[in-house]
Amino acid sequence: MAQAVLGAAGLHLDDLNKLRVLEPALGQQTAQLREECRAFLDKIAEFQKIVGSLIELVDRLAKAAESEKMKAIGARNLLKSIAKQREAQEQQLQALIAEKKVQLERYRIEYETLCKTEADQNEFIDQFIFQK
Repeated sequence: MAQAVLGAAGLHLDDLNKLRVLEPALGQQTAQLREECRAFLDKIAEFQKIVGSLIELVDRLAKAAESEKMKAIGARNLLKSIAKQREAQEQQLQALIAEKKVQLERYRIEYETLCKTEADQNEFIDQFIFQK
């Protein structure tokens, strides 16, 4: 009967005969919800740790990939540079070969001219000797 009067006033007694504003069933549901919320928050915290470690791993992999990419770009640029240097060196050598060919032709013509001059001089000397 006391519980009915208290119930009408919105007050309830719990298992320990303590006065409560909520019904015991609602109090128990509230406690259960509180525990479920704590478990949920623990799971969320664990999930955040996992996601954080995953993000760190992905960041490290991205940095490593970027580093390797930069190395590859550097190697490619070095190869291009070496190829350009070889091409320039080849052009220089081709120009030197052309210059030496011109010089050789000039020396050949000069040699032929000198041989002709020598032959003319020898002929002149022979004629001079025979005329005396």
